[in-house]
Formats: sequence, C-alpha cells, structure tokens
Amino acid sequence: MAGYRPVEDGNKKRVLVVGAGAAGMSCAQHLAQHPDRFDVTIIDAVDYCGGQAFSIPIDKEKHGASWLNQGVQGGSNIFHHTMTMFSRQGHHADPVKLQVSFGKDDKFWSNVFPTKLLARHTKEIKRFHTMLKIVRWFEVIFAIIPIKVLMKLFFFSEEFANTVALPMVALFLGTGNYTPEVPSIILERLVTSPTYGMWYPGDPLTIASNLPPMVVFPNFSVFYEDWRKSLVAKGVKVRLSTELTEVVSRDKNGVVVKMIKRTPEPDHHNAVSAWVAPASDPHGGADAGAEEAEEHYDELVLCVLADTAKRILGRTATYREKKVLGSAKFSDDITVTHTDSDYMKRHYENFYNPEQAVTQIEGVDQTTRIEMAKKSFKPMYYIKEYPEDLSKLEMCFDCTNYQAQFPPEVKFENHVFQTIFLNKKRDGHLWSIDEIDESKIIRKDWWHQLCHSFTHYLFVIPWMMFLQGRKNTRFAAAWTLINAHEIAVMSGIAAAVDLGAQYPEDLERDKFALLSFRLYYLLVYGRWYRKKAPKEGPGKDWASGLYGSIYQGPGVVNEDRSMWREEQKKGNST
Repeated sequence: MAGYRPVEDGNKKRVLVVGAGAAGMSCAQHLAQHPDRFDVTIIDAVDYCGGQAFSIPIDKEKHGASWLNQGVQGGSNIFHHTMTMFSRQGHHADPVKLQVSFGKDDKFWSNVFPTKLLARHTKEIKRFHTMLKIVRWFEVIFAIIPIKVLMKLFFFSEEFANTVALPMVALFLGTGNYTPEVPSIILERLVTSPTYGMWYPGDPLTIASNLPPMVVFPNFSVFYEDWRKSLVAKGVKVRLSTELTEVVSRDKNGVVVKMIKRTPEPDHHNAVSAWVAPASDPHGGADAGAEEAEEHYDELVLCVLADTAKRILGRTATYREKKVLGSAKFSDDITVTHTDSDYMKRHYENFYNPEQAVTQIEGVDQTTRIEMAKKSFKPMYYIKEYPEDLSKLEMCFDCTNYQAQFPPEVKFENHVFQTIFLNKKRDGHLWSIDEIDESKIIRKDWWHQLCHSFTHYLFVIPWMMFLQGRKNTRFAAAWTLINAHEIAVMSGIAAAVDLGAQYPEDLERDKFALLSFRLYYLLVYGRWYRKKAPKEGPGKDWASGLYGSIYQGPGVVNEDRSMWREEQKKGNST
C-alpha cells in the first residue's frame, strides 16, 4: 500500500474519516463542501458504504420485491437530517403507520385493538399514566433512574412491567434485553412528548391506541452507493476494504496511523481481520498476512463503535478516553432473515383473533377499533417475552408489512421476517433460534449493538465534550447519544462543523433540524451553534407540526407504498 503523499496545497487540512456509515459519510460530505480547506479521505474495513444500513437481494417472484433493507429499516418523522440526505441523492422515505404485536396468547396486546391482557391491567394502566405525570413534574429526579427501579417504586406487577411497559421502549430504540436498564426519562418522553413521543398521547384505558406515524427508508445499498459516487465527484478519497489497525501517534504534528488493505468478499461484507480477532475465533483471522503501512493526517474522525475506537487508539489513548469509551456497553445479537411462517405462528400473534379482543374497557366501547383490526391488522413489529424470564425479549419485523417496496397484499407464507436474538453471552440459553427452519433462512447477520443502560447516560454522554477535538481527534457515531440513524448523521455533521465546515443553510432554516443539531452539538461538544444562514430560502417550509417536528421536505413523500409503485416500473417489484 502506498504511504502518505502530501497534497499540493499545504493550507488544506488532511482529514481521515474512519467508518463509511451514516456518521462518516455525512462528515465527509460536509467537509467536501470546502475543497479549498479540507483534503478528505474516508475508509472502511468492509467493501461497501453504509455500515449497518445495507440491502440484500431476495426472490422477487416469491416475495413481491427483489431487495430488502437489512440492519436499518425506518425511523421517525423527526429524522430531518436523514431525510434531507436522502433527497440530496434523489431518494425519499415513505410514510407508514406502525402496527405492533407484543406477546403471545394471554400475554398479547397491540396498539391496534384492546386485548384481554390490557383489560386485566386497567388499574395498573391508570397508575402508569399517573406515574408518567409525576415523572414529568420531577424529571430531574427521575431522569436517570432505570425503568426496572421505577416499576418497583410504583408497585407495578412483574407481568405488567415486562409484558406491557418494557416493550414500548424496546421498540423505539431497539434496546432489547437492556430495556430494564434504560433511563426512565426515555419511557416518560415516549408517552408524554408531542414531538419525540411514539406513543403520544397515551391512552389511559388501553395504554397506547395511536398508530405512530413513521417513515420507511429507500434501498440503502443503492442510496449509499449514490452517496459514495457523489463524494468521489467532490474530490473525497473513498477507500473501501481498507482497515485502520492502529493509531501510532497523535501530537502537534498531526496523526500517524497504520492501515492494511483488506481482501474484498463477494457480498462485500469482509470477515473480521486478524488485527481484531485471531484465527482461533470462528469469526476472525482474515487477512493475517496483510502488510501494514503508515499514513499521516492532520485530523482524525472516528466514526466507529466506542470499543473499536478505544482499541485502535491503543497506546495513544488518554486516561479519559479509556474511561469514557470503555464505559459504553455492547452486546452481540444476531438477526435471522427468513420466511418461516410456521415459526411466526408458533411464537407471535400475526392476525386478528376475536378470542383475544375485548369490546369494552371500563365501560368504554371499543368496537370501532375492533372493526378496524378485523379489516386491516397487519403487524410490522413484534416482541416475544421468554416464558422462563419475562424481562428477556426476542424482537421481530414482518418486513413485508413494514417496508414500502413490497406489494400491499402478499401471501403470509411468502412474507419475509427478521427475527432478532439478543445478547448471546448472557441470554443465548433462552433463544429459540434452532426452531427456525434452516431451509427458509435467507441470511444471518451478527451485530455488536449498543446497550442503552442508564450508565451510558452517566459515564459516557456527559463526558464526550471533554474528548472532542483533543489530540486532533473527534468521535462521531450514534452511540454518542442514542442509537438512531438520525443521531449518526447529525454526529458526522457536528464533527465537520467543529473542524470548520458550514452547517447546511437549508437545514438551518428548518427550525426543528436546527434545534436538534444545536442540542446535540451543545451536549456532545459543549458548544452552542450560532445561526449563519439568511432567513429566506430552501428549508424554511420543511418543518411543520408542533415545534416543527414533522418533516415535510423533499426527502419524504405523502403517499404510502409509493416506493412499491416506483419499483414496479423499474421491474424490481411485482
């Protein structure tokens, strides 16, 4: 591998962005807006851009679509930065109203229609909403308290806490089996906040009766490839299958790193290298013979997981970096993409069942919701509690019902599902993964996922501002706040802005995007971003609804399943 060669213009900052996911790509894009000031290189150990967000091919004739988004599927209307990035590359998100199916048999409930489980817990549901008011009033006191402690403080039964309350949070952040450790403020805001609240307004009778307005994302592999090409056109050096193995030094002269060239895999998902895990590890040992080469840069932006950042900083890591980065907790999860409808029927509630429904709760008629459920109950997101331990969850998506490239009607036997088994080291003994028919498995993907424990909000986030910019290094990734694609995009922009790039004028005129960015920049960098863009221009009308939280810019359309109609014309969907 060729070593570093100095750029012609010595006034440019040579910036190395490590990681070509949402954070790295957005950082590189906004630095690239200033070609006279930055010489940008972005690398990734795998052979594609997008990180955890990518697409896989599936059988169009069987499933009705030729591709499936993996890892990241959708988000909220408040994802203004994400959807603006879509529009920059000619893509858009589609709207969807989320339907959920939590639990099985007598422990089943949904936001679509009331069930016997909810009728059994009417007193606790009332107390739950009273509790939320108290938490809202005294948020400073309750904010960081783990949900499991909050449930005990207000004397909720284990069945209610584990089958009703915890799934409401596990859905929003994908917190999975660490949901009991999540700070109480997140549960409270999900129900009481008119902007962030997925379950707002809460239902005092059935806990949640709204269909949260969400968005589903476009073909991520195509979107990120288009983004890669646009960066190359702007002069960014995009080097895939290139892994940073070690940071050699960080001082006033810049940053010296060692890299290796990886061998690309046919599916672009390169195996774990020998620098990360030895050959004795079943997932490691790849490219053991690769030769390291040193390169020199002025600034380093690490758009990787916290434990990865700590590892590659190695001997150059400061005591503070070791403590903060080392406080982020991760678990190893696996997503099984499959078509085993029999597994789904055994473990989840997939259809309206009149034996589980109730027509009245506390004397209030529920027939309108029942009639709607009879016609259009199509759950998109599932949670199953393990009978051996109700606080441990298995999560699942019905991708056919959720993702917008699929036709509205597909036989259930041809649906594509993604079942997520959580925290192998601690909870693997509970998994039912072996029950999935191997012949119906499309793909298996392992993830190293952030655990949103309350400790993350005590020992990681408040201290990030004291790491940013020190020793020519910045950190950008979703784990710097909350595990969401929107946070990843904002974190990359924030790193670019902190290096001297300009925050986009159209997003600055989008009042909710600006507010979100300002709060992130204040919390993670300790600085308040000051407005610079003129008042008039694109972006001014993108923010609608309360506080401008609902995005109505060019990155989203108003009609659901528009993606399916577009893909039909291209021959990618039936």
